[in-house]
Amino acid sequence: MTIDFPSGDGERLLGAISAITADVAEVEMVVAHSERATLRVGDVFLKIDADQARVDVEVEAMAMAPIPTPEVLWRTPPVLALAALPGTALGRLGEPSIASAAAWAAAGAAVRMLHDAPLPPWPGRSLDELTSRLDEECEWLVTNGALPADLVTRNRRVAEAALRPWTSAFTHGDLQITHVFVDGDEITGVLDWSEAGQGDALYDLASLTLGHEEHLGDVIAGYGTDVDLDVIRGWWSMRCLLAIRWLVEHGFDPSSPGCEVDVLRSRM
Repeated sequence: MTIDFPSGDGERLLGAISAITADVAEVEMVVAHSERATLRVGDVFLKIDADQARVDVEVEAMAMAPIPTPEVLWRTPPVLALAALPGTALGRLGEPSIASAAAWAAAGAAVRMLHDAPLPPWPGRSLDELTSRLDEECEWLVTNGALPADLVTRNRRVAEAALRPWTSAFTHGDLQITHVFVDGDEITGVLDWSEAGQGDALYDLASLTLGHEEHLGDVIAGYGTDVDLDVIRGWWSMRCLLAIRWLVEHGFDPSSPGCEVDVLRSRM
């Protein structure tokens, strides 16, 4: 990953990182690909992102969100330094979650609080944009032999349920379970707000429960209102169909047990 530092910022940035790492025995690479990287240095996360507009959204969304988020320690483009959240992630895609039903319900309650908050000023993806991208990704998956045509066709049909008008809510936009931290039965914070914006509330609920359908009831109980399960299933299929090419091109394996391809197969 190569990022050009703004003029005059390189030395200050290296100095700040050196000060953090001076007394730390280990630096952990959390995630890294061609667009961004995240390092954990002791109790500090360093997010390096070439797209500063994306970081602007993240910082503003965290400031607006009515639920716990990481503390912003400092920002020297292209690096954003965040304090680590206490606790552990709610779970991981492809692995059983050891979090309690109460913790999943607490996550649902936190999401409801977010969705009830005033809308952020920037727009989210439109229905037309989503439909166009879904068609493009499905064509790529079939044309390039990434997935069997019948699997793509079936899940494209399931995804239709999500392609309907919705009332916009303040959405996280990438609410996968690794971004939700819990300590016991309590939510300690939510990470990675760069995709936040106006959107469909049910997309967040679907993202949170992707690959963990067994916890959907707990999340809905905490959320506190009935939801359209066909729309949730539609977003599960859509999220996977939209993600697979990106995952493959960035060195991730969507065919790992319990991950995106298995989620699509479960709809057959």
